[in-house]
Amino acid sequence: MEILFILVPISIILNFAVLIFLRWAIFSNQYEKLDKEARRILE
Repeated sequence: MEILFILVPISIILNFAVLIFLRWAIFSNQYEKLDKEARRILE
């Protein structure tokens, strides 16, 4: 039971880190023009 006092805060911190990274990736246009890159690979 004591392990939950360690794991829950760690999981919350990791969750916020993933959300911050995902927000950065979306708002810095990392997901723009994915179709162009897919076509470039196939050519």
